[in-house]
Amino acid sequence: MDANVVTAVNSLTSRWARTLAPGNTVISGLGLWPLLALLATAADEPGRAELSEAAGVDASTAASQAVDLIRTVDSATDLHAALGVWVHQQLKLSETFDSVIPTELTGTLTGDLTGDKATLDAWAAEHTDHLIREMPLQVTPDLAVVLASALSLRTTWARPFREQIKRIPTGPWSGSWHWLDRTDRDLDAVRVYDDPAAGPLTVITVQGDADVDVLLAIASPEAAQPDVLAGLLAAAARPAAGRPGSMLVQQGQPGQQLAPALTITQTTSPTPEVNLSLPSFAVQAEHDLLAQRELFGLTAVTSDPGAQGHFSAISPDPLVVGQANQTVLARFYATGFEAAAVTAMGMMRTSVSVTQSRRLDVALTQPFAFTALHRETRLPVVAGWIASPTEPE
Repeated sequence: MDANVVTAVNSLTSRWARTLAPGNTVISGLGLWPLLALLATAADEPGRAELSEAAGVDASTAASQAVDLIRTVDSATDLHAALGVWVHQQLKLSETFDSVIPTELTGTLTGDLTGDKATLDAWAAEHTDHLIREMPLQVTPDLAVVLASALSLRTTWARPFREQIKRIPTGPWSGSWHWLDRTDRDLDAVRVYDDPAAGPLTVITVQGDADVDVLLAIASPEAAQPDVLAGLLAAAARPAAGRPGSMLVQQGQPGQQLAPALTITQTTSPTPEVNLSLPSFAVQAEHDLLAQRELFGLTAVTSDPGAQGHFSAISPDPLVVGQANQTVLARFYATGFEAAAVTAMGMMRTSVSVTQSRRLDVALTQPFAFTALHRETRLPVVAGWIASPTEPE
């Protein structure tokens, strides 16, 4: 996979993560990036330059890089990815259409709103293993083109967790929750980073049994959610950085807290080990991407297209991006992790009004960040924040 594309996806995810409101949430920059790249190649100026900057790639090659990215992700053991483009049967296409949108990705919108919705929903369900059953898009009479990506991830932990009901007596997470706990000997699954914005950051890698890992990060209670999420994504891109657990376990005494949520205790095990405990969680989010159109390079292509339109490479008819949404979910449980995202953009024929012997104990008993990572490329599939447990007793 092109390292520049990985960097571009990481950058988009990090910029987006910094804008998220407090609370449980999850996003997929990987789901959004291919659509921005396709639009960049298809768009006329000034939208072409704006989209190219947001995607972080050259507009002339962006569409082909988007297709290559999805094919590479889809070849992974634990990941599935797909791109789809649907064009209204009455829309006149430009001669350059096939050079921007590969023929094998293209389907047809018939104008039958019920039938078209059923087609789009079925595609979303098929390509997310039915984790997401609807395309996050309204099918309207003026819908001319739909671009969509779908991602799904299912991995089993290399070492499963024990599950129990745990009661937290005080604090913001007081109550009884489904709690996960496990112990293993891979001390370097824990690393501590000194992030310039979040401060000390404890990052724990939970290894899947194939090619996806999930990284968890926690900072001091005073650290801002956007800084912790961005710090986690930065740490994910440099796995050898930070101070490893094998070094940390030698640096303190039992009872000493070395970093956020990281304490040295004692164990009867003959060798040092790591104990990780956290709540199981399930989080789902819906994102209106046009509410942050400047962030995603969508300002120009959502404005009145005038007589020329924004996408002459797709159609001589004036087209405007009128909808852009993402549905994404993530679940962390005793035996594994699953996530899915469907991102969709709708183009309309005319302009529309768009609204906006020692052991390291890691106990995640306060808000924390997470990301699921393709191990070989360090590509973040989803990233999110857990403000409070989601699975009550």
